[in-house]
Amino acid sequence: MQQRISIFQVDSFTDTVFKGNPAAVCPLMEWLDDSTLQNIAIENNLAETAFFVKTGMGHYKLRWFMPHGEIDLCGHATLASAWVILFELHSEWNKVTFDSLSGPLVASKCSNGCIELDFPSAKPILHQDPDEIKKVLAQAFSLTPKEIYTSRDLILIYEKEEQIRNMKPNLDILKNLPYLCTVISAPGQNVDFVSRVFDANAPTMQEDPVTGSVHCSLAPIWSHKLKKKELTAVQLSERTGYLHCEIKGDRICLRGHAVLYLKGEIII
Repeated sequence: MQQRISIFQVDSFTDTVFKGNPAAVCPLMEWLDDSTLQNIAIENNLAETAFFVKTGMGHYKLRWFMPHGEIDLCGHATLASAWVILFELHSEWNKVTFDSLSGPLVASKCSNGCIELDFPSAKPILHQDPDEIKKVLAQAFSLTPKEIYTSRDLILIYEKEEQIRNMKPNLDILKNLPYLCTVISAPGQNVDFVSRVFDANAPTMQEDPVTGSVHCSLAPIWSHKLKKKELTAVQLSERTGYLHCEIKGDRICLRGHAVLYLKGEIII
């Protein structure tokens, strides 16, 4: 017997279709087996597909799948999931709580129409012995970074936005580094900081359009440097994305808009 599943495609961290980062969102009545979830993510062929099941009033279990497997946190797909619930399924609600592999994640409507996500801070560490890795980075990038931080990602700090915008890295050199992504960042001209995010091991799209979870590492770095708790940010991918970050203790509040591109049904 065929099963019909609703699907939404939402562009996150933008208010314009074809910008930001696209994610597929599939609300479920109950969980499908993991192989089916994975096959849906493969078929969608987007960076992430989010699935959620309602567990109580205003509470959902949320999972994220890339085409090559499940991941433990995804900012833009969480924003997309919150948008589907708060603007499509339950527009009367102002808040939703997700249970996830990264713990509880709260998403709230803001007065300006954006959504605020409450995420854990990643607390990146300044690399204490960067000389060896700088040899690798000198081959991968045309410029040596001013500072290097590590979390789940490798974060390279530069001096100017123009350097970030014009960077053309040799990603093959980065494939053997023990980090999820390589992030380059600098102070912004019209915002507090800018960034770009690369996944050298991604099978297709090796530059991520907008990466909410990376800002859980970037926001603490720039908060310390700029002596500010609230920061504005732009990810300078081809699609571009805009974020507002606020430091609240060991949590990071990420705010951004989202826009619906597609809704329909999956038939399996």
